[in-house]
Amino acid sequence: MNVKYRFEFQGGRTVEFAASDHPEVPAGKQPAWARLEHCKCSNCPLKSGAMEYCPAATEIQPVVEAFQADNAFDRVHVEVTDDRRSYSKDTTLEEALRSLMGLKMATSGCPVLSELKPMAIHHLPFASSDEFIARSVSHYLLQQYFAKRNHGEPDWELRGLVERNRRLQLVNQALWQRIHSVCMGDSNLKALLNFFSMASSVSFSLETQLRKLEGKMTVEG
Repeated sequence: MNVKYRFEFQGGRTVEFAASDHPEVPAGKQPAWARLEHCKCSNCPLKSGAMEYCPAATEIQPVVEAFQADNAFDRVHVEVTDDRRSYSKDTTLEEALRSLMGLKMATSGCPVLSELKPMAIHHLPFASSDEFIARSVSHYLLQQYFAKRNHGEPDWELRGLVERNRRLQLVNQALWQRIHSVCMGDSNLKALLNFFSMASSVSFSLETQLRKLEGKMTVEG
């Protein structure tokens, strides 16, 4: 998986980033907020003695620094290109960053966020809340089908999906705390909060979200 994001601001400024399912670990010293022990997630399984920096923080660090002074509602033209197709959209910096940062966190090597890696490999830029729910549930149910086919115990009630997103919320909250001190603007913070709200919708209101989708997907005779 190789995905490229290109941001074009109205004043002519351009910024580009790439994401891969096998990102390179940057060499050299990282900022203090990227250290593993700085605002460490309460459910982080990593040990500081074995790893100095948080993999998710390290992966989003260039994005945070590039947009740390920007406003979340700045208008940008974004082009996203992957191995199969390209997408483009005129949108707010907040929405574009939510899409990019979600992708980079899922492929960062974080043991908790890596649960989203199957979705990241089939990345959909600028996904709406309904699309996020539909894709999350679809990917999870496919995993349960494979579990059953391989003589495992499937979870058709989606209990594991709810628990997974509760774990993700803890990571999102800690990452928000990490970058809060370095952002002069609010683009990164609002992007993370937006991503956090999507994960929350799976944990706290999945049944409500599914009923909304059911009404849209029911085929009338």
